[in-house]
Amino acid sequence: MSTQPLLQRTAQKRIALPIRVEPKVFFANERTFLSWLHFSVVLGGLAVGLLNFGDKVGKISAAMYTIIAVGVMLYALTVYHRRARSIRLRTGAPYDDRLGPTVLCIMLLSAIVINFILKAVYE
Repeated sequence: MSTQPLLQRTAQKRIALPIRVEPKVFFANERTFLSWLHFSVVLGGLAVGLLNFGDKVGKISAAMYTIIAVGVMLYALTVYHRRARSIRLRTGAPYDDRLGPTVLCIMLLSAIVINFILKAVYE
């Protein structure tokens, strides 16, 4: 009889199992992408409204909001493709992003502040 326990594990031996990716992960990525696109379409609609019915300050603000909306669309597309590739390759990479929404909030806040400053200067 051996004195070793029957279920003893060695420290270096690891069993490699494939990571199972559920379909809801792909759908969550797509849902997040569509949510970002919805936001950019709303922001673009605001820009079109300012462009059509605004004065000189409104047109400047419309240009800023249009640039931000296009930037949000490009950001959403790149994040969607990066996450889809990570899911497909089963890398297990972190899917959160703290930089993108922070930059978006700073850009929107600066556009609103510039809008108020221009409105105060021109009127």
